[in-house]
Amino acid sequence: MTDRLAELSAAGVAVWLDDISRERLVTGGLDKLRRDQHVVGVTSNPTIFAKAVSDSDDYAEQVADLALRGVDIEEATRMITTMDVRSACDVMRPAYDASGGVDGRVSIEVDPRLAYKDAAATIAEAKQLWWLVDRENLFIKIPATEKSVPAITTVLAAGISVNVTLIFSLSRYDDVMDAFFTGMEQAVANGHDVSKMASVASFFVSRMDTEVDKRLDKMGTPEAQAMHGKAAIANAQLAYEQYEKAFSSDRWKALAAAGVKPQRPLWASTSTKNPAYRDVMYVEELVAPGVVNTMPEATIHAFAEHGEVKQGVVQGSYAQARKVLDDLTALGVVYDDVVETLEREAVDKFEASWLEMIGSVRTQIEGARSQR
Repeated sequence: MTDRLAELSAAGVAVWLDDISRERLVTGGLDKLRRDQHVVGVTSNPTIFAKAVSDSDDYAEQVADLALRGVDIEEATRMITTMDVRSACDVMRPAYDASGGVDGRVSIEVDPRLAYKDAAATIAEAKQLWWLVDRENLFIKIPATEKSVPAITTVLAAGISVNVTLIFSLSRYDDVMDAFFTGMEQAVANGHDVSKMASVASFFVSRMDTEVDKRLDKMGTPEAQAMHGKAAIANAQLAYEQYEKAFSSDRWKALAAAGVKPQRPLWASTSTKNPAYRDVMYVEELVAPGVVNTMPEATIHAFAEHGEVKQGVVQGSYAQARKVLDDLTALGVVYDDVVETLEREAVDKFEASWLEMIGSVRTQIEGARSQR
């Protein structure tokens, strides 16, 4: 029987799970995915945690303890989420060791309410989360908003590994890579063991098609209909072209000589939102050396069942990808407005999920206190 996920891994795509929950950890489900489905990393976000905390009784014992201690609700929320991430780091430790620290990483996100505030608050939050989890295979997720980009440099310079999240635009991706280079140059100068550090740049995929397709639908022309489902993959392919350029530069070569690992592109939001699209299209069309694809479990299983590893679909596509974006511009789809809308909506969604998670923790803690 063909092991499609093994083929995907051999093609240079690290398979990560875009989900976390106490249930996965206590039942051994996450470890099973690592052992049987080639999963070598985990990403989380406020929406994932909000669902996990609200849908499960697995947090009851910890909630009762936190209630007895009189812990502040927001700090209790951090205790709950960091415990899950710490446990997931331990589960993924074999993948971390086997890959020399490249994979086996687990991500936890800073408070999304800080995304449009001064970078100093994001830096402080990143340091606190790094200390709380206390695992060297941790990634701190920092959003790629204009306000937060400086935090990427400072956090890396402090020796903390970073997952830069919510990247939608090609110009912002350039900013992110520059922040990575500067941060790692400072980390080297500060004497940190850069061999234990890593970073990924999370480029969001399917949401691009969702937004662009909605705008094309409003146009209603045959030309607009013909462009459905093309924007997201083209955008990601051109991001990979930028990655290749940046990581073949003299600046990068100097960092590599100092033992720094490259900041890998990570394809996020890779489940298809439109049922008319092939369910693994954002995996098949983004196969390239040295990338990560983080997927919900359903997408992992779908690829294992019927996915196809297509070689050269990214590196041989740059001219066609540029034409896709040019054709969309000609139709009246304004790229800058699309990516700005996506960033704002993504931050708003994560902020809402964060508040939902806090509300769920509050309800559970108040319930535990009332039973004393």
